[in-house]
Amino acid sequence: MLVENIKSALTDALNNLGYPSIAVNISPASNEDFGDFSSNIALLLTKELNQNPIAIAQKIKDEMGLDHEIINEITVSKPGFINFKISNKYYYNVLNIILKKSDFGKSQYGKGKRANVEFVSANPTGPLTIGHGRNAVLGDVVSNILEWNGFSVTREYYFNDAGRQMRILSDSVEARYFEELDKPSKFPKDGYEGNYINEIAKNIISVHGNSLSSGDAVFKKFPEQKIFDQIKNTLKGLGITFNLFSNEKAFYENGDIDRLISELKSKDLIYEKDGATWFKSSSLGKKQDRVFIKSSGEPTYRVPDTAYHRNKIERGFDLIIDVFGADHMDTYPDVLNALEALGYKTSHIKVLLYQFVTLLRGGEKIKMSTRKANFITLDELIDEVGVDVVRYFFIMRGKNTHLNFDLDLAADQSEKNPVYYLQYAHARICNILQRSERLDDKSISFDAELLIHHEEIALIKKLEKFPSVVKNSLDLFEPQIIASYLQGLAGLFHKYYAECRIISDDEDLTSARIALALAAKKVLASGLNILGINAPVKM
Repeated sequence: MLVENIKSALTDALNNLGYPSIAVNISPASNEDFGDFSSNIALLLTKELNQNPIAIAQKIKDEMGLDHEIINEITVSKPGFINFKISNKYYYNVLNIILKKSDFGKSQYGKGKRANVEFVSANPTGPLTIGHGRNAVLGDVVSNILEWNGFSVTREYYFNDAGRQMRILSDSVEARYFEELDKPSKFPKDGYEGNYINEIAKNIISVHGNSLSSGDAVFKKFPEQKIFDQIKNTLKGLGITFNLFSNEKAFYENGDIDRLISELKSKDLIYEKDGATWFKSSSLGKKQDRVFIKSSGEPTYRVPDTAYHRNKIERGFDLIIDVFGADHMDTYPDVLNALEALGYKTSHIKVLLYQFVTLLRGGEKIKMSTRKANFITLDELIDEVGVDVVRYFFIMRGKNTHLNFDLDLAADQSEKNPVYYLQYAHARICNILQRSERLDDKSISFDAELLIHHEEIALIKKLEKFPSVVKNSLDLFEPQIIASYLQGLAGLFHKYYAECRIISDDEDLTSARIALALAAKKVLASGLNILGINAPVKM
C-alpha cells in the first residue's frame, strides 16, 4: 500500500544515515499545498540527535530521492515535517487496477482462519427491539468484514430457554390464556405485558383448546417456539442468517457445567458462603469474588457462559468475537478470568461492546420498556423506514458512541438522509453509464492522464484509500469506518459530477471520465455490499 511504501523508503533513509531506529509515522498532510502525506520523524529525532529538526528533515529528504512512479515531490516545512506529494501516475495506475480487479479492496489476511461471531443472542421472551437491532447489524457487518478479508465465519446465536425470564413468560401467557376464557387467573409480578402475549394466548386456545390446566407444558413450549420463530423471521428480514444456534441448556445436559465447577474446585477457586457458591476471583488479581450459584440454587450467567466459551475455544476457532451491550462491561471479564484459570488462552477472544440506542421522533425521546411492552419492535422499525436505512443507521456511529436513531431523518427521502445520499450516488452513476452506453469496465478504453481536474484527482485519491479503510475496519472491528468513508466518497462523486461534465463532445475525455465513474461505482457497490445495503441502479 502507498503509506507502507513511504514508510519503507523513510526507514531505508534512516538506516543509510545511521540514525536511531524509531517507529515511522505517516499521516495525511494537514495542508494539501504541502502534499498528500507528511511525517514528523525529524521532530522525534531532534532530542536524540541534538540537531535542528529542519536540518534533520532535509538530510532525510536528500537521502530518499524520488520515485516518480509514486512520489512526485518531497518538501520540508516548519517546524520539521517531511511532506510527500504523490505522483498522478500512481493514482492513474490505481484507477486501472480498480477497473481490472473484480475484488478491489479485498485481502487474504484471514485466509485459512476460522472466526466465530456470536451476536443478538436474545432469549425468546418477546419480539426483537431496537437495542437488539444494533447488536444484530453490528455483528452481521463485522462478519461481512471478516469474510471480505478472507476469514471463514460462523455466525452463532446463543440463547437460554430456561431460567427466571422464561418462567415469567410462561406464567404471563398462562394468565392471559385463562383471562381469554374468563377463568380465574393471576398475572405474575413483573410479568410480560403487551399485545403479543395476548395473541400467543389466543393461538394456544386455537391450537390446543380451552381445557388446559395450570402448569401445562404448553404454556412454556408454545410461546418460546412462537417467539423464536418471530425472531428468526425478523432477522431474515434484516438480511441476517445464522449458521448455528446454541442453547445454554445443552451445557447442563451434557455435563459441561458440572465439569467446570469440579475443575475450578480442584484449583481451590470455588467456595461456599451464605448458602451461595462463589468463584474466588480475588485470588486471580480481581478486586472481589463473584457469585457463581445463588443461594436459591440458580446459577448466575457466568457459569454457563464460561462453559459455552470453553466449548467455542475447543472448537478450534482462530478468532472468537462476542457482541454485547455496554451493560456487560463489568461482567464479561469474569468469564475470561475463569477460562484463564483453567489454562485456556483468551487473547483471541474479542468482546465488542456497543452503546445503547435512543429513538427520537420530532426531536423528542421515545420512552420504552421491554417488560411493559411500550416499545417499537424491530419489525415495526423496518416497516416504517426500510431495511437499508435500519442497517445503515445502526452502524453509522462508532459502536462506543451512544446512538440517537432519528425516525424523521430515517424516513426522509432527500439528500439529508445519509442512506439516500449514498444510494443516489450509485444510482446516478448507473444513469450516466446507461446514457453513455458503456455499462462496464470491459467495454471501455481510456487515457487516464486526461484526468487533471482537481475534483477528478481528489476522487481517485479517495478510491485509492478503500483497501486501507477496509483493513482498518477489520483491525478495529468497526463498521462505522466504512460507512463514514462511503459518505465521503459519495460527496466527492456528487461534487465531481457538478464540476466536470462527464459526457461531452470530446470522446477521449468522455471515456476517461466514464472510467472514473465506473471505478467509483465499483467501490461504492463493494462498500455497500459489506454493510449489507442495496446499491440501486435507479431511484
